[in-house]
Amino acid sequence: MVLSGSTVSNLAFIFAAIYLFRVSVIVLKDTEASFRASIIFCFNPASIFYSTIYSESLYALFSIGGVYHLLSGSSNVGVLWFALSGCARSNGILNAGYICFQTMHRAYEALYQKRRAYVLIAGFLRCICICLPFVAFQAYGYYNICHGHTLDEMRPWCKGRIQLLYNFIQSHYWGVGFLKYFQFKQLPNFLLASPILSLVVCSIISYMKSRPELFISLGFQVTEKEKRSAARLYSLKDAVEPSVKTSTNEGNRDIRQRKPSSKKDVTVTKVAAESNSPEKSGYLSADVFPFIVHLSFMATMAFFIMHVQVATRFLSASPPLYWFASSLIRSPKHSKWGYLICSYCAAYILLGTLLLSNFYPFTFHGFLSIIGVPIHGYNFPKGKTIGFFVMSDVNTESQL
Repeated sequence: MVLSGSTVSNLAFIFAAIYLFRVSVIVLKDTEASFRASIIFCFNPASIFYSTIYSESLYALFSIGGVYHLLSGSSNVGVLWFALSGCARSNGILNAGYICFQTMHRAYEALYQKRRAYVLIAGFLRCICICLPFVAFQAYGYYNICHGHTLDEMRPWCKGRIQLLYNFIQSHYWGVGFLKYFQFKQLPNFLLASPILSLVVCSIISYMKSRPELFISLGFQVTEKEKRSAARLYSLKDAVEPSVKTSTNEGNRDIRQRKPSSKKDVTVTKVAAESNSPEKSGYLSADVFPFIVHLSFMATMAFFIMHVQVATRFLSASPPLYWFASSLIRSPKHSKWGYLICSYCAAYILLGTLLLSNFYPFTFHGFLSIIGVPIHGYNFPKGKTIGFFVMSDVNTESQL
């Protein structure tokens, strides 16, 4: 069983890296930058969770794979992968944000062109499909714990207007909530998460300074050329597939020039060349904006609501982190920051391996409860089974 779990996790890690490379090629349009981003992902600071028996690698595979299929035009396949990411981890429900972004822009274009906005119905149904695993878990918990009991026997969450087992466990037993973790005694955990949060803030600010018009307009001020290049998320039309930069020895040329064979080729070549201008290519392209919004939302949740030390793991499957790190490593002006990022990844891989293998909480606390080791400060009901989780602690009286 242990061998099977380790094999599945590591295989999922490998395929997640492959899908990240494919997504990066589509978004960055630069194979070298895409390869660097994939290598950084393979040695990310939370990689210990991708190599051990844990669901993080499966979540990364399904999330990044879902993005790849979405950008490739297979929206329904992408929705299926996003739903599977929700089966692996509850935060997979946040991947519905990509569908919401796509639906918002396509509905606006349909309205502007006076078309029937069927995209709203399609987007709504796709979001429901992504949320189904999370809803199914809540229904499973309600049926096993609340169903068939009197009001006096029910736990408080069973009597609420919205019966959310997940929220109750997070809040009641783990103390998760808005600003609940802002305590002086938690300062070491904030320090533990400070490198990844600093990288996130720098990546967002860097993009925001370069493309403020996208933040102000939620992407609606994207140029027509960029919209055609990123049509899978912005437009109802098919995306123009520009040539991919394959070598850094081409100077400032981002595409290989070739003699067009038809009028259509001339148009495609011009659009590709203009959309890959230095100020709008790579990490600063409009294609990256939806990922920046997604990363911003997740980072805000990690800092203000969650146990902040989980941010290293929680944000590890976000592609913009690796695209930004890849651009820093390549840039001569920021070479020192590139070395610092590499050192940070190496240090956390070593630290995480030592701490997690000795049952110390490194960026996450749930692993200890799963294997039955009591955690100081967490009040789990002993012997209570929730899905795959068996809670174990000194408190034998409290029940879910």
